[in-house]
Amino acid sequence: MVDIENNKASFPEPGEVVEEIGQQNFGKKRPTGKKVLVEMFRVREIGVLMALIVLLILFSFSSPFFFSVNNLLNVVRQVSLLGIIAMGMTMIIVSGEIDLSVGAVYGLAAVVAGMLMTNGVSILLSIILALVAGMGFGLINGMLVTYARIPALIVTLGTLNVARGAALIASKAQVIATSHRTVADPAINTFLFIGQGKLYEIIPMMSIFLVITAVISYFIFNKTILGFHMRAVGGNKIAARASGINVMMIKIVAFVITGFLCALAGVLNLSFLANVQGTIGYGLELAVIAAVIIGGTSMSGGEGTILGTTIGVLIMGVLRNGLILLGVSPFWQILIIGLVIIGAVGLDTWTSKQSS
Repeated sequence: MVDIENNKASFPEPGEVVEEIGQQNFGKKRPTGKKVLVEMFRVREIGVLMALIVLLILFSFSSPFFFSVNNLLNVVRQVSLLGIIAMGMTMIIVSGEIDLSVGAVYGLAAVVAGMLMTNGVSILLSIILALVAGMGFGLINGMLVTYARIPALIVTLGTLNVARGAALIASKAQVIATSHRTVADPAINTFLFIGQGKLYEIIPMMSIFLVITAVISYFIFNKTILGFHMRAVGGNKIAARASGINVMMIKIVAFVITGFLCALAGVLNLSFLANVQGTIGYGLELAVIAAVIIGGTSMSGGEGTILGTTIGVLIMGVLRNGLILLGVSPFWQILIIGLVIIGAVGLDTWTSKQSS
């Protein structure tokens, strides 16, 4: 309170504040069921999960083959590589950047592994070198974005072409086959099982890699200081820097993790197909970004979850699988998925405004 006559300011006692607040809140209604429902749908994962459930129900009634164990496991297997890369893309977008080179790095890593294996290098060393190559591209992207201050869109568009060109030059645009006839290492059977095998003859091995990657990514993103710093940097990098966070290092780490996951997915694809060529992964970056956006990650940075991305990846897989079972033309599939992406971005904008 301000006493104008005596030019003095007086402050209420703590008890008076509590009493005043109590009087203000007295008689106010508790949140109704409708308000609680609205609050629930403000949680990003709830809305995305509901969309996935609706798709499952629609395709189950539309096709008798959709809701079978084999088909659903097949859906998860089909989106495994997409999901693995999407975990890293989530970290980059949440950090306030973007990576368009993921598809090309994915293809280059597969080519590197395939070429080394077929030229007498052990499978284990070939895989390690392929993973290092992926991390190297991630490091280059991160350094150019942070220290050189070149926009991520330009940097990763450039490295996309560098990685794609390198893969085509190294492979001479030819198919590299990895089989018992071309690979001398006796561990080739184990390597092929990683991509083609099934655990207990039911669960595809690639699906297990997706689950393991998602769990580790969730732990890093939600249970470590690194994940907190990624969200802080993407939300407000000036405030993050003022609070002592090394903004450049956080962004570089996000790019390196994504490069590693791209290479891992490339090696798994080599194991599944038992061959590779330089054009593999063409356009994959668009599908990855779409899955992340559909999962609720904000393109403006600072907001997004691994759980939401996982559901977004499943939505992409279910949508494609269901449309194929219904006999929808591939051209219409592209159009429909484009509309879904636009709808997801619109929902993200609306959700952000409601939260504000």
